[in-house]
Formats: sequence, structure tokens, C-alpha cells
Amino acid sequence: MAEQSKAVVLFSGGLDSSTCLAIARAEGFSPHALAVRYGQRHAFELKAAESVATALGVPLRIVDIDLRAIGGSALTSEINVPKDGPLGADAGIPVTYVPARNTVMLALALGAAEVLGASDIYIGVNAIDYSGYPDCRPEFIAAFESLANVATAAGAARGVRFRIHAPLQSLTKAQIIQRGTELAVPYQLTHSCYDPDISGGACGHCDSCRLRAQGFRDAGVVDPTRYARGVTT
Repeated sequence: MAEQSKAVVLFSGGLDSSTCLAIARAEGFSPHALAVRYGQRHAFELKAAESVATALGVPLRIVDIDLRAIGGSALTSEINVPKDGPLGADAGIPVTYVPARNTVMLALALGAAEVLGASDIYIGVNAIDYSGYPDCRPEFIAAFESLANVATAAGAARGVRFRIHAPLQSLTKAQIIQRGTELAVPYQLTHSCYDPDISGGACGHCDSCRLRAQGFRDAGVVDPTRYARGVTT
């Protein structure tokens, strides 16, 4: 049997990135998960990343970079996480946007891919059921792919063609959950909440919780999330 090509998958332990990881494997790659400890508000998502990677039998590397030094986001500073507000891109860019986060993370994934000898990178961004982040749009993914192919020794000197895969880009949250369910993603191990309680219970009121809960309802799939205070619809 021919050896599978490697792919680096940016991985947070959340619903989207866990589905993306399973899709990379289903598409014939040997996925290598890359999580980033970037100074986020809590450690529950990284614990989830370890649990999901173990359950799926995928190697996980965690890289440290402190975006708190830049701040400017409710996820990396003392700014309050917004609750129960309007959802979707039309609501504008919320304060949970982390400046340049996906650019930094894709750069780390690109470095990891070059070292591993991989030319494929997966990222679980979505441009339909999301919070309006500019670095989740197709234009951003296309621009970074172009950059990857001129910014590396592999691309510039050895003719390697890097590809940035965003398989969730045009899916609704319900479609993502349906696809992940088909691929046996252990959603009960994932974590999405921006502002959990001290035991890791999801708040049920931040954008991420509400989009996740609505996705499970729309998909007709039982939501395994432990919400500390119910969910705002």
C-alpha cells in the first residue's frame, strides 16, 4: 500500500476543526494536527484538542505564541465576551475577533508543513454560519495560498505547490455537523464556548455556543454539549 501524503490541519478542539480533521483523513491524507496556545481565555479547548486527536488517532503538536502581547480581542484580553447579541456577518466584526490570528496560525502551519514534507494544509474556516471574521473569507484563503507558494524554500526553490484546503467554507453549521456525524467525529469531546465556567461548562450565550446549538438543531442531531446555563436561541 502506498504511503499516504501528509497534511497539516489547524486544530482547536472545536466543532469545525474536528470536522475538518476528519475530512482531511477521509480525503486520503495522513493528518497532523497543529494546535496553538496563543493566550486564549481558557485551556479547555486545548484539552479538547488532545482528547479529539487521541480519539481519532491523529498526532497533535501544540505550539506556543502569546497574542496577549497584542491584545485587542475579548479572547486575549480583559474585554468582556459579548452575549446574546445579533449573529452572522451582517452584525459586523465582533470583539471576539483576534487580530491576525488566522494569518499567524496559517504561517505556523505552513512552517510545520515545510518541515514535514507536506504540501497540503487544512483550516476549518467557514463563510456562512460564522461571526463575520475577515480572516474566514475565501479571499483570505486564496491570498494566503498565493503567499505560501512564494514565501517558502519548498515553493520557491523546489517547485512544491502548497494548497490551503477550507472544506467547510461554503457549508452551513448544520451541514458541517451532518458531515462530521457521517465521519464519526466525537463531538462530545469538542469544545466551542468562548467563555465557559470554571468546570468547562459552555455558557450557551456567546456567538460560538449559539451557532453550535443552532447547528445541531438544524441538523437534527442530538447536541452533546454541556451548557452551564441553557442556550439563547
